[in-house]
Amino acid sequence: MKSFKLVSLEVVENDNSVEIPLHDGLIINKEDEQLTWLLEAYTDLSLYDYFKKIQDEGREIIVEAVITKLENEPAFFQTKIGTLNKFENHMSVLLEGRLRRLRRDYSELLLDSLIQKGLSGQALLTEFKEKMKSKPKIKMKTPQ
Repeated sequence: MKSFKLVSLEVVENDNSVEIPLHDGLIINKEDEQLTWLLEAYTDLSLYDYFKKIQDEGREIIVEAVITKLENEPAFFQTKIGTLNKFENHMSVLLEGRLRRLRRDYSELLLDSLIQKGLSGQALLTEFKEKMKSKPKIKMKTPQ
């Protein structure tokens, strides 16, 4: 098993995403035959009902996770909620799932979004270079 710091987490549902404010987070690659990953987010107690509803419905959710450093490209996981724990002012949600491979990498998604905004030529190149350094979130449809 390998563990890493979880630095950013979003739940991706259709064309929307819910940013999960992390007070702390951990992600573990179990390195088992099923290629299972565990993600634990220590977050605001106000999100308990949101996660409880998903858990009660037994739904799988796609999450976008950034591991170790905010500058890293996000990884997408197809997950189910394992456990929810309430604390005084916070909660812990444990997600279990598998890594999803994107058909296109971040740079292609970024370039596509900039072209959709109407950028071209030098303006496109300048914006692309700036965004590749800052790695903003790209609103996109659920990954394939």
